[in-house]
Amino acid sequence: MLRSSFPIRTSRLALRPYEPSDLAFLHGMFGREDVCRYLPWMPMDIDQARAKLEQRMRQTHLETDGDPLILVAEESGTGRTVGEFMLRLKSLESRQGEIGWSLHPDAQGRGYATEGAREMLRLGFEELGLHRIVAGCDTRNTASLRVMDRLGQRREAEFVDYEFLKGEWVGEIVSAMLESEWRAQQ
Repeated sequence: MLRSSFPIRTSRLALRPYEPSDLAFLHGMFGREDVCRYLPWMPMDIDQARAKLEQRMRQTHLETDGDPLILVAEESGTGRTVGEFMLRLKSLESRQGEIGWSLHPDAQGRGYATEGAREMLRLGFEELGLHRIVAGCDTRNTASLRVMDRLGQRREAEFVDYEFLKGEWVGEIVSAMLESEWRAQQ
């Protein structure tokens, strides 16, 4: 079980659970077509964002298979909210996890995705004791593919026409890292 104390600090980010005051940010990010392009949902209206926020505020710990820990990322210096990061417990018995991230376009290109995702890997390997952590993304999402590469994850699979999403067939690339590979990097 992982119940971390918050905020979790990296060199430039503070990661914390969602709060009611994050509605404007959540809607501002997930209400955008460019942010939702590779996600399984369409841009959200304010009511959908409110429902997503209520869900996110409960996703603060990892205890059973399928649980996600989803944290808001703020710039340490300014307090500006820039994105969210996820660590999901896929299998407690097999010690498997998954990471994911979404950044507001105004914060992209600054290395925040790599910095926050690296912290989620650290949580998974060092605090939860996971053996393997995966990340997956749409094959067209070159920014996320670059993040996976910068994290040192191995490309394990490319699924062609994996999912019918928003009216078209899309592929998925899955990358992974083992705990031993994480330790070798540290």
